[in-house]
Amino acid sequence: MTQQTTIAVLGLGEAGGAFARDLITAGATVRAFDPAVAAPAGAIGCRSEAEAADTADLVLSVNTARAAQVALERGSSAVRSGAVWVDMNTAAPDLKRGLDAYAATHGIGFADVSIMAPVPGRGLRTPLMTSGRDAHRAADILTRYGASVDVLDAPAGAAAERKLLRSIFYKGMSAAVLEALAAARALDLEEWLTDNIADELTRADGRTINRIVDGTHRHARRRADEMAAAADMLRTLDIDPDIAQATHELLARINSGSSRLAECDIRSV
Repeated sequence: MTQQTTIAVLGLGEAGGAFARDLITAGATVRAFDPAVAAPAGAIGCRSEAEAADTADLVLSVNTARAAQVALERGSSAVRSGAVWVDMNTAAPDLKRGLDAYAATHGIGFADVSIMAPVPGRGLRTPLMTSGRDAHRAADILTRYGASVDVLDAPAGAAAERKLLRSIFYKGMSAAVLEALAAARALDLEEWLTDNIADELTRADGRTINRIVDGTHRHARRRADEMAAAADMLRTLDIDPDIAQATHELLARINSGSSRLAECDIRSV
């Protein structure tokens, strides 16, 4: 039988709300606070970060990077001895390290947790990654309630680094797909391009990364010209060429050797 634990959830948006509901279902005592969202059924609704953190074994800060420091400052006075503050916000590694330092000076345990996939449909089963002084303690508690947590034996910020590296790739790709599909729609070619993109993603494997890196360096000049033409086409369609123009400029810098990416290489996959 799961040992009952009191867990505070600060922030009841898409992620925090889902985590709170799943924790309640799994048998945890949940103390919840969000200035704009009511506590879910079964949770103890609180009026502040400090009230929510009071008596909690684990405090999950699931709001925004902008609010992370304020949440910790407001809640720290009520965090009991032995409890762990878990920052789950997508934030810069330096911010995570700063939060850890603040927590340490106030005698509070700390773990940096990154949410590694979309939460809807997964809830607490969403893959998580954690690092920091008390990563193992935080993971132990969360896994009791069904979470899947990959623990890094590394300081706070290490989990955030990995999350943001993935974000550069995935969110960057997503932005490029949106811009390309907007242009395709304007040209009545959306179905064709959607099929083309799906085919490329389906056929991709480890060797694809090598081809991308090698081809980008080998053909930077030609590809820079190609993306300049793509940016011009988007302008004629009255679409802002944010991704196309940025790609043109990056490729031009790689070609000239003025970008550090010109030195980039990758191991064989």
